[in-house]
Amino acid sequence: MAALVAFAVTDEAWWLVPALLFVPDLFMVGYARSSRLGALTYNLAHSYPIPAAVGAVGLWQDAPLALAVALLWLAHIGMDRALGYGLKYDSDFKDTHLGRIGRRGGAGSQRTQNRMRADLPASAPRAPAMQVDPPRQPEPQVRPRREVRR
Repeated sequence: MAALVAFAVTDEAWWLVPALLFVPDLFMVGYARSSRLGALTYNLAHSYPIPAAVGAVGLWQDAPLALAVALLWLAHIGMDRALGYGLKYDSDFKDTHLGRIGRRGGAGSQRTQNRMRADLPASAPRAPAMQVDPPRQPEPQVRPRREVRR
């Protein structure tokens, strides 16, 4: 949302929004060849560094079109994340870093939402608590003793 608000400051034409907003999804064409190539190309277009670099160059070179493209690209990525579409694993298109997309599993599934309801009885099965290891302390460095000659 913030990226779209910032887009308004660029004074670029608003027809760019529908024209460019879904262009990053064209990078899923790699899935036509293989799941691995599809995940690579999709993740390349759905990661923040490239649009951030395009936006930085747009600011540096005073190029409002480059800045507008970068902002729309960032808006697309943000909307995907808000809808639960994360970066893809090469195992399957539905396997993302945010969870599995679809009817089974994932944070947005109906099953998960039903289990998250506050009115569940106390006997309902619960997910196991995460176990966090304490931070490791660095090993003390022991210097070898020097012999003093007299």
